[in-house]
Amino acid sequence: MLEEHTGVLREMIFHNNENGYTVAVFETETEAFTIVGNIPRAAVGRSYLLQGEFVEHPNYGEQFKVRTFEEQMPSTKEGIREFLSSGAMKGIGRKTAAAIVAAFGEDTFRIIEEEPERLTEVSGVGQKTAEKIAGAFADQREFAALTLQLQQYGISAAYALKLYQEYGGETMAVLEENPYQLIDDVYGIGFVKADRIAEKIGLEKDEPFRIRSGISYTLNHFAGEGNTYLPEEELCEQAASLLKLPMEMIRAQIEEMAFTGDIRIDSLDGQRAVYLMPFYMAEQNVSKCLRLLRDARLKPIADNVSGLIRRTEAATGIELSENQKQAVETSLSMGVSVITGGPGTGKTTIINSIIEILEDSELKTAIAAPTGRAAKRITETSGHPASTIHRLLEYAYSEGEDRMRFCRTAENPLEYDAVIVDEASMIDLLLMDALVSAIRPGTRLIIVGDDDQLPSVGAGNVLRDIIASEYIYCTKLTEIFRQARESMIVVNAHRINHGEYPDCNARDKDFFLLRRNSEPEMLQTIRELCVKRLPAYYEGISPIRDIQVLTPVRKGNLGCINLNVQLQQILNPLDPDKEEKTFGDRTFREGDKVMQIRNNYEMAWKDIEEFTEGEGVFNGDVGFVQRIDNEFNEMTVVFDETKYTTYHFSQLDELELAYAVTVHKSQGSEFPIVIMPVSWFPPVLATRNLLYTGVTRGKSVVVLVGSENKLHAMVDNNRISQRNSGLEYRLRELLRMENELFA
Repeated sequence: MLEEHTGVLREMIFHNNENGYTVAVFETETEAFTIVGNIPRAAVGRSYLLQGEFVEHPNYGEQFKVRTFEEQMPSTKEGIREFLSSGAMKGIGRKTAAAIVAAFGEDTFRIIEEEPERLTEVSGVGQKTAEKIAGAFADQREFAALTLQLQQYGISAAYALKLYQEYGGETMAVLEENPYQLIDDVYGIGFVKADRIAEKIGLEKDEPFRIRSGISYTLNHFAGEGNTYLPEEELCEQAASLLKLPMEMIRAQIEEMAFTGDIRIDSLDGQRAVYLMPFYMAEQNVSKCLRLLRDARLKPIADNVSGLIRRTEAATGIELSENQKQAVETSLSMGVSVITGGPGTGKTTIINSIIEILEDSELKTAIAAPTGRAAKRITETSGHPASTIHRLLEYAYSEGEDRMRFCRTAENPLEYDAVIVDEASMIDLLLMDALVSAIRPGTRLIIVGDDDQLPSVGAGNVLRDIIASEYIYCTKLTEIFRQARESMIVVNAHRINHGEYPDCNARDKDFFLLRRNSEPEMLQTIRELCVKRLPAYYEGISPIRDIQVLTPVRKGNLGCINLNVQLQQILNPLDPDKEEKTFGDRTFREGDKVMQIRNNYEMAWKDIEEFTEGEGVFNGDVGFVQRIDNEFNEMTVVFDETKYTTYHFSQLDELELAYAVTVHKSQGSEFPIVIMPVSWFPPVLATRNLLYTGVTRGKSVVVLVGSENKLHAMVDNNRISQRNSGLEYRLRELLRMENELFA
């Protein structure tokens, strides 16, 4: 049962301007209590009617959780003065507010609304200030009225703020004309929410714009699962099920959308495929650019490659195998080449050799990877600076276009003679499109990756498609080198990849299975491993810095959300000497291990060791909370041991605890010790290549915790999600046409 309380917001503890999330002290006539919830534009001194219920927070005690709110305009002189000086009205400070109320008393709001020119009667208020006050008051009243209107459509206060920021006073008109427009314009509003609004407005189910929106939603949904297109018949079935309409109506609108250019219908190997335009254009462009790069004339190497390889071997003391030499030679002699192989097969050695030869030949070389962690690892293993692909392409905010964009393009290409891209299994189609567009023909593009790793999070199957097409020369590394063969991590990774069960618990080795049958037992064992057993056995390791728990899932007992709560309790427990900050369902504490979960290219950092400054914190970067300042609403996180970054509390949605992360999030990283639960997980996740990817993240030790039967089931489950991707077909078509031309 919801309770109602009317009162005044007396003290602001936290307020996020972007979504209105508020923590504050609320005072009624009889009591004061803490409130939490979304109240856009909340400010001290303003009056509200709140609906909600009291809940118990584990750390902060009883709080009133706000479900709905209505702003109450004050009627007393004191209340009016507080409202005007609350910060809601631009141009009014405490003195000006007091002077206005002294002049007009309880008639103040009517004067501001109906006779704003009279505000100039108050000393210190000029014409411009009077106009500002009137404008701010009108805006405030308009937004308050809109919030109430939107509540009848089930739209929360947080979304009301987003809608008002997008459409202003036209919000209701846009909503009632075509609520599906919100899907494209307002982040966080999807088809289901828009469809509910449409139903409440009374729109018909067979409205053409509803059907088109459902088709676009279906294509976007499957793009989120990695597909660049859908077969037309499958799209019709899926959209008809979503919209509860006959397939004939869906087909008619697909044809109409293709005619207007909203989507593209193409024929792939005799099958009609329906694309969202960005993915169709990207597949076409990647194919074209790879052809141009492959066939372009290259800047020559300074000497014969065989001689340079021998010189590099002598300088480094590392002798390359014949397979590795072939990889180096083809990479240097071809416009585009691929090097693929599992752990211990010498990919890093080959990259280092290629870099040395390119530098000897005075060829300017860029080295990049999809994530900041992967780029950092390349820098550490090669001694050469590497960057993210986004950084290489100078991804930045464009004021003129009001969006983020790549500054390096076909019109402003990269100025390098060679580009080496590692961890290529993580590159999705749209990123590959941006990369190859920015590389001038005549530049060597060397693509390195393990095609048995999990595919990219974004749509496409780029590395596998390129290899499978046979259009680009690929060197497949299969030999495990002697030093790598001594590691059971490497040996077992290859066994798993070949469908064989790993050899666990070999004496004095680095790969273990601790057999546990129930999830509570597994959870308890993971806790013990992190806090006691592994630190006691391996001298000098830090439980927080050196141990990484990986899991296939986010939710459940063994999901990263619960694991992070459990591990925080034992590795960085509540401490009166440590400040902490709760943001939504996350509590951050000084000393916590955290991960950045989205790319922020404008986030400033300072390196206190090298005395440098820069911008950019990237999705997957792991750092440690150094300081929480609850007075100034700031949290300082240290990345890479010396890079200090300060987050305002409103930015904390960019961070998560990182004692445990999903296997997907760990791609491109390497950790001294990896712990991974092996239990029942959804079959789509409990797969061989997910297990393989998780195991290959461990550098020194891998500990699996769970059932041997479940481990074997994961190895047996060679379910590779079949993605609809047309890149392989397009490259094969190029190869076929070339073969016919030169036959």
